Amino acid sequence: MNNHLSLHCDTGDNRSESDSTMVTLVKEYPTKDDDLTMGEPSGVSSPQELRNALYARCATFEENHVFDQNELLSFNILPENNVEKLIVHTNRLAKDGLFKLMTKDGKACWKVVKRSDAAKYKSLSQDEALVYSYIEAAQREGIWSKLLRNKTNLHMTTMNRAIKNLESKNYIKSIKTVKWPNRKTYMLAKLQPSENVTGGPFYTDGILDEEFVHQMSLWAERYIIGRSWWHPSLPESVKRKPKSKLTQEEAEELRARELRRGQGRARSEAMLPFRAGYNGYPTLAEITRAINASELSGVVMKESEVGQLLDILCWDGRLEKVLNGKSYRAVRLVIGEEGILLDNGLTESPCGRCPVFDMCEEDGPVNARNCEYFQEWLQH
Repeated sequence: MNNHLSLHCDTGDNRSESDSTMVTLVKEYPTKDDDLTMGEPSGVSSPQELRNALYARCATFEENHVFDQNELLSFNILPENNVEKLIVHTNRLAKDGLFKLMTKDGKACWKVVKRSDAAKYKSLSQDEALVYSYIEAAQREGIWSKLLRNKTNLHMTTMNRAIKNLESKNYIKSIKTVKWPNRKTYMLAKLQPSENVTGGPFYTDGILDEEFVHQMSLWAERYIIGRSWWHPSLPESVKRKPKSKLTQEEAEELRARELRRGQGRARSEAMLPFRAGYNGYPTLAEITRAINASELSGVVMKESEVGQLLDILCWDGRLEKVLNGKSYRAVRLVIGEEGILLDNGLTESPCGRCPVFDMCEEDGPVNARNCEYFQEWLQH
């Protein structure tokens, strides 16, 4: 018997590798167990046992691992590594929902499906299974209803009926995305949306929580202030006496009062510089650990998320990066007459924003003696 197989893979309209694709065999093989004799000697495992062994071996790999024909044959499970028998067994496993038939680089490949997920497919109609397969492939990103319809090529009424049945069985759920809140997006009910969908801890139900961002920014700023400037010790009469335990109301009131401190930035008057060579400014990792240890947020903050808060404070002129951008230092504000808050002293002077700053040097073409910007600033 000729073991050479010709596979024709119809990949459709440029679908991704994660999409299921139809693979048509030029040469058909029997799929019933009774037809799988093929000259096997007595004592050889039954076709069902071979399929169970093949599935069990593949199930030991990490999830979403893709197997090609050569890898399946390398397991040495099938007698004489017969290619025809491999195609028959993989077709049967795919029919049972335990294998997912795919294409990669124009060749047939397979992915293992959990038995619990395979049982779901068996309970679904053909339309429901098709809709479920594309929603499952979208993983934690979800899939837009319009894109889902284009991929399934189902009529709107048919697709909506399938979605409604899947939602009633708690197989899928509708989610709201930050980027497109008005779009109907669906994902598996057992999964949690990714941060690209929810926007991270700064969003609640797809809406930016401005109060949370404001309070977290204030706390981060106060923490950095404590590591950026020296503060005189408070008198003993002013120091707080520790309490053994706070009630819920007292804790919330104390937290709100602590966060309100620093809004007026009057604490700048008590910010004194450290000695020369001080390098104790906090890094992003240290600030993140401090925020998580404070338990101000109901979720564990990531460094990337805390970094977004610090970037906002830097843009607002409240923080600046030091030590080659690895640490953060609080900016001491300049208080003018009658308590009027001024900009940073360096940015007030022309040197801080001079367009020819790099050319300025003593006895050079540009210097402090003949600087027209500096003279104009002094006159005003």
